Amino acid sequence: MKRAIFPGTFDPFTIGHYSIVQRGLSLFDEIVIGIGLNQTKKSLFSVEKRLEMIRQAFEGEHRVKVQSYNSLTIDFALAVQAEYVLRGLRTVGDFEYERTIADTNRKLTGIETVILFTESDYSFISSTVARDLISFGKDISAFLPPNVVL
Repeated sequence: MKRAIFPGTFDPFTIGHYSIVQRGLSLFDEIVIGIGLNQTKKSLFSVEKRLEMIRQAFEGEHRVKVQSYNSLTIDFALAVQAEYVLRGLRTVGDFEYERTIADTNRKLTGIETVILFTESDYSFISSTVARDLISFGKDISAFLPPNVVL
């Protein structure tokens, strides 16, 4: 069985994230979406709410699991017996950061990172932009996966 993790803070989980997981399901038998608990980031949504939103998005999809973790991402991958880390790239600016982390993870554990480019329709959508819009009372439903209600 090929298992991957898809790590992030997902505050909130956007349609771009959803697309990466949906496309990743053609490559992996199972994807564990891991909500990393980052004490340095101020979150808009509680971990419980983020877990709920992602579970709503993948309701009925038994190959997607969702859980939170409070460790290095690579340690989370080892804990859930993942062989891969799935990541999405929106911009060229994301590349160097992702490459550095992927190289480090592979050197430490042998776990490979698989990168999928974000679909162009979603490349402008980020959790940061979504949070900013929410804070000003804007409707972001078009930026969210199906079945997700804030």
